[in-house]
Amino acid sequence: MAELSAIAQITPVQRTAPAGPHTPGPANAAKPQLTRRQKAAIVVRFLISEGAQLELAHLPAHHQDSLIRQMGEMRAIDRATLAAVIREFAGDLEQFGLSFPRGLMAALQDMDGKLAPEAAEKLRLDAGLQTASDPWEKIRALAHDSLLDIINREAPEVSAVLLSKLDTRKAADLLGQLPGDQARALTLSISRTAGIRADAVARIGNALAEQLQDTPDIAFSETPSRRVGAMLNMSPAATRDALLQQIEATDAHFAAEVRQSILTFADLRQRLPENAVARVLREVDQPTLVVALQYGVQSGGADADSAEFLLAGLSRRMAEAVREEMAERGVIPETHGEEAQNAIIGATRQLEEGGEIALHPPELAQP
Repeated sequence: MAELSAIAQITPVQRTAPAGPHTPGPANAAKPQLTRRQKAAIVVRFLISEGAQLELAHLPAHHQDSLIRQMGEMRAIDRATLAAVIREFAGDLEQFGLSFPRGLMAALQDMDGKLAPEAAEKLRLDAGLQTASDPWEKIRALAHDSLLDIINREAPEVSAVLLSKLDTRKAADLLGQLPGDQARALTLSISRTAGIRADAVARIGNALAEQLQDTPDIAFSETPSRRVGAMLNMSPAATRDALLQQIEATDAHFAAEVRQSILTFADLRQRLPENAVARVLREVDQPTLVVALQYGVQSGGADADSAEFLLAGLSRRMAEAVREEMAERGVIPETHGEEAQNAIIGATRQLEEGGEIALHPPELAQP
């Protein structure tokens, strides 16, 4: 609202119009001049009484303090005084053209969503301002390989801070992938971070985030093997096996990577932790679960083992109810069975990507 901008200034030009905070009197009685603070208090009180929704939180704290104190001191204002102040205020609004935000941070907030994210972030970093978002959030979201690249090129002290800002499981996984000497040096560096200041950690995060901005954007966040694995994961078993054999004949190394990226229903017995079974199955409706488990038992082998493993993760009463429904379903067509099993796989992958569960790492696939 334009009137808020004028109020924010609290500097309307003094005029000679009669005005004064007193009780009504003779028309020719002398009336004292109002101060700018008193006029601001009158305008604010008038706007509030008319139902205007004022947002005064953006005013400097000392202006808010002065305004409220002045309003507390005011008493009755006669109609002539009120009319004179409002006319003056309206005149000031007519003269008011355009205002700009004060300072770089205010300008960036004013232009929020209108600048390229990279440009806005660079302006904040160049000016030494706090970034729009926590840089450590971006860093924590990086894949293991990207984090290892940072650890390998940065000093142990910086890498120690990086590991300390990651969740414990991810940090442990990264330490386990480092050579023994490097992992030991990093562990000792972490022991020396007890007294590090919060602003130093923030500067390290901003510096690492700035390096990430200098990295060219790539079209795909996942590796080729993971993308192919995700596609084959939702493909019928016959299609998946045939394609893997064809890929293996051309590029055995890539085929092995793809196999490690695939999670099948038969893999659940080995890769899904027992304490995560109930969490996964809560994401699947019971009719779908019944079809998936019955099809697994019907298929035999590793699929049957996984079906029994999932049933064991249910409460006794729930497992008995599911077994009764499985017996009633009879033979499950292949298409329906694989579709139901893929629903369980999809729920598992979604929970894994969200960090709610952690799968056991796959063993290296044998040709």
